[in-house]
Amino acid sequence: MKASECAKVIVALRSASNPEWKQSMSKFGVNTDNALGLSVPFLRSMAKTIGINHNLAQELWSSGIHEARILATMIDDPSLVTEKQMGRWASDMDSWDICDSCCGNLFDRTRFAYKKAKEWAKADHEFTKRAGFAIMAALAVHDKTANDGLFIGFFPCIVNAADDERNFVKKAVNWSLRNIGKRNLTLNKAAIRVATQIKSMDSRSARWIASDALRELRSPAVAARLRAR
Repeated sequence: MKASECAKVIVALRSASNPEWKQSMSKFGVNTDNALGLSVPFLRSMAKTIGINHNLAQELWSSGIHEARILATMIDDPSLVTEKQMGRWASDMDSWDICDSCCGNLFDRTRFAYKKAKEWAKADHEFTKRAGFAIMAALAVHDKTANDGLFIGFFPCIVNAADDERNFVKKAVNWSLRNIGKRNLTLNKAAIRVATQIKSMDSRSARWIASDALRELRSPAVAARLRAR
């Protein structure tokens, strides 16, 4: 019996495993329980060779292997992704890098992106909630034609989650606020107002989110870049 395409890909992943790289991954807060120790550039190169393949992406994700799941986010077809799949994958997330890969490589390109961003921003599961804000951050960069109102609609979610003290959540809330505020001058001013509001909250997490965001959003470099657009 011939080995399936998924099995062949997993053999290739395992053969390239690097224990030293796996150890370095853990230093950056990556959950390496099911990891092989492979770099993102290596996975991107493999994804380029494989091409878009929705069915293979499902099989790779189901393997539970850390890098196979990241590879799945790179080769899946966003037009074929369903809400059910997004929910299933979000509930499976157990590491920030898998979460961010899903959101920045795939979920933000689906027709459910804006809906899921708001929905997941209220989730209890740490990485599902992070995913909501990671999608917002990715959309702010990737969706070039979206109107400002769509991003202004994210601000209540950002304010409501600003007091979440969990590290992977608060960093994603901050990330989404900064990316939206760097999109254009109008959103920059709006994001600064939101950050100022968050800074007044009685929460250590909120104060960190706001202070860090304001530092960048008010920086001369960002102001110059936005004026030049």
